[in-house]
Amino acid sequence: MNPQRITMVTLAVKDLEISRKFYAALGFVEADGGNEKIAFYKMNGQFFSLYSRDGLCQDLGMPIHGRSTGNATMATNYDNREAVDAAFKTAIDAGAIVVTQPTEVFWGGYSGNYTDPDGHLWEIAHNPFWSFDADGNIIGDA
Repeated sequence: MNPQRITMVTLAVKDLEISRKFYAALGFVEADGGNEKIAFYKMNGQFFSLYSRDGLCQDLGMPIHGRSTGNATMATNYDNREAVDAAFKTAIDAGAIVVTQPTEVFWGGYSGNYTDPDGHLWEIAHNPFWSFDADGNIIGDA
């Protein structure tokens, strides 16, 4: 088994229904298997999920506030700046909170940042050094 992989990223959220609506407005399509505690989204061989904070604490058998740093950022990369601007506008229209507007960045790319309703950070970026296949997967080494 290859240990260098991530099969699912789960975000703890305060209000699952608000988060479901936010991510639906971004274009995320919910997969089967969810319930009143968790929502699943299949993504190119991986899953992204939203888990109600209360439900996650119940499943863990302990509070998560002291165990989680919250120091993570999710990112979506696109093959051009126009796509970054369009994705960023979609997020803001869906209720995201602007952290930084898309702009040229020091490493040669173009990116902006926002948070979802629970404060989870997202970066929308164009990296001119990366190529993508038709499904939006990175081709070659990052």
